[in-house]
Amino acid sequence: MKPIHAALAAALALPALAHAQAPGQTAADPFQWLEDIDAPKAMSWVEGQNARTAGRLETDPRYATFHAQARAIFTAKDRIPWPEFRAGGIDNFWQDAEHIHGVWRHAGLASYRTAAPAWDVTLDLDALSKAEGKNWIWKGADCRKPAETLCLVRLSNGGGDAVEIREYDTVSKAFVAKGFRFAEGKQSTDWIDADHLAVAREWTPGEVTASGYAYVVKIVGRDGSAREVFRGDKADVSAQPAVLHGAGGKADALLVRRGVSFFESEYQLIGAAGATRVPLPKKADLEAYVDGQAVFALKEAWGGFGAGALISYDLKALQADAAHAKPTLIFQPGPRQAIQSVESTDSRLVVNLLDEVKGAVDVYGFTGGKWSGAKRLPLPKDATFTLRATASADDQLFVAAEGFLDPTSLWLADAGAVTAAQVKALPARFDASKDGVRQYWATSSDGAKIPYFVVWPKAAKLDGSTPTIMYGYGGFEIAKPPIYLPEMGKIWLERGGAYVIANIRGGGEFGPAWHDAVLREKRQLSFDDFAAVARDMTARGLTSPRRLGIYGRSNGGVLTTVSLTQHPELWNAVVVESPLIDMLRYHKLSAGASWIGEYGDPDVPADAAFIGKYSGYQNLKAGVKYPEAYITTNTRDDRVHPGHARKFAAKLEAMGVPYLYYEQTFGGHANDADPELNARRWARHYVYLAQKLMD
Repeated sequence: MKPIHAALAAALALPALAHAQAPGQTAADPFQWLEDIDAPKAMSWVEGQNARTAGRLETDPRYATFHAQARAIFTAKDRIPWPEFRAGGIDNFWQDAEHIHGVWRHAGLASYRTAAPAWDVTLDLDALSKAEGKNWIWKGADCRKPAETLCLVRLSNGGGDAVEIREYDTVSKAFVAKGFRFAEGKQSTDWIDADHLAVAREWTPGEVTASGYAYVVKIVGRDGSAREVFRGDKADVSAQPAVLHGAGGKADALLVRRGVSFFESEYQLIGAAGATRVPLPKKADLEAYVDGQAVFALKEAWGGFGAGALISYDLKALQADAAHAKPTLIFQPGPRQAIQSVESTDSRLVVNLLDEVKGAVDVYGFTGGKWSGAKRLPLPKDATFTLRATASADDQLFVAAEGFLDPTSLWLADAGAVTAAQVKALPARFDASKDGVRQYWATSSDGAKIPYFVVWPKAAKLDGSTPTIMYGYGGFEIAKPPIYLPEMGKIWLERGGAYVIANIRGGGEFGPAWHDAVLREKRQLSFDDFAAVARDMTARGLTSPRRLGIYGRSNGGVLTTVSLTQHPELWNAVVVESPLIDMLRYHKLSAGASWIGEYGDPDVPADAAFIGKYSGYQNLKAGVKYPEAYITTNTRDDRVHPGHARKFAAKLEAMGVPYLYYEQTFGGHANDADPELNARRWARHYVYLAQKLMD
């Protein structure tokens, strides 16, 4: 790499806030041109970076093996076909080597429970993509109850969050002529009846919030009519409709969630006389509707309820007199518990819990004006659970169970009878007999105890020699419990490596308080937690800085780039994927403005001050020896702008710091829309990690 120009070196060495620009604006950024996503100059830079990185990683002798192993996992015919209840049977969306875009298919429940279900293809996305010349990526379907044969299909051209919505007839297997159809955009819809939808979208050019989401909700008729029922504010994050469907799919009420910030919202009950606000704190989420009860999760203490509580309102009481309606407590989590998700069946409420970062699923019924006590489904112990699907016609549901070394299994449960039986299981994808799982606790900078899981070779010596990948996220109240990662086990654990999940603050492992502890000006504590786990592992001899690599994506990109700049001595490999990095401009890029509640507002001087102290992009310093990072993103990521990753790589290059950069050209924020490209993605990741930690 060429030496950096002296003037540019001086600019890069400036303190993060030593500038005279408006609050939140950094000193002249020589790499801001890379934010122009599809500009020829920017894409030429991307092509050059991709070629250089592919030349390094894809020519490694291990790449072909890693790619073949990952591809075999992602396209295997014996994967669990994840179910959705529809039209008296089961839907599944399936991708494999022959169906790269995928097929939406249907089978009867009895057939689904067999080893070889008799699938009937409802919609072939490969054929559709070829016919229309588009790169269609499946984003799901919403089917009108009770028949569930007319569906609003969501399609993304390239994998971004913006979707095109079309009405599809699953009986004739065709898009409905002159049916509901909405052009590409970040939008949401919900059925009211056969001829009406509640829709939030960009109705006129520019009619979106600073975050790029809709704030106007209309009721759209099949006849083309569109009646506005709610208008938020352009300064909001978004507005989304939620129709409360009762018996037979009948619309009992229309609610609109007005997102004031990412975590703060107002729920408006839409009636003939207009909108009436539901009495709730701003940090509350609508979770379910069952037996006339609207269920909300409180994210802060309110009305005598503690943070994390699950409460309900009687819908009729809200409609009669919302101001005087009284909520009922369903469940108050303990200090080491957290609600992960809530769903409903025909007559039961289903709550997925974490207790000391271990899973449980409880069910509740509403009879005689009261909620019953929790009844726990008989599922595997010491597992992590996911509510995969719930039925609306009865009380059946599918629950997935998994652990670090336990292949994922699928259970069909009955919430009414409180029974569960395994119906499918993933074959073991790697030899787990030589590994074990341990949970430790590290002490952070303020004395807080931070849990972390280690998946470690049983025969490994406590001498710091074990190559270890440490994963962290720490944001948005998203918990990271143990899960089964076939590609990690096959490519990494079988070669003697170890894997760690650090349950740092900011996540949802212990409810809202665990998240709130590092919001905004307290964010540094989350980074301190991560560093504390690394030091604790080294002190125990589990690994050492020479053999330790870290991986984070999205919000985890903030974590890994801050960890790189604040503690370059603690790790030898840093994978930064689909990342947020330039935290003084994040609110100007893609959906960034929606996350001000998490990080703070760089346009406010006080917020810019604490953000600027940690932001990885601003805190790279000349003369520091940083570990070589691998930075990767996606051109079509319309949630976290690819400019973050591009600019960070360009700045490292200008400073003469070694790095690798790769940008996939489609797939969106998830990066896994195409199984073949996903296999290549993970092969590159693990080649890089093997080069840095195993060689």
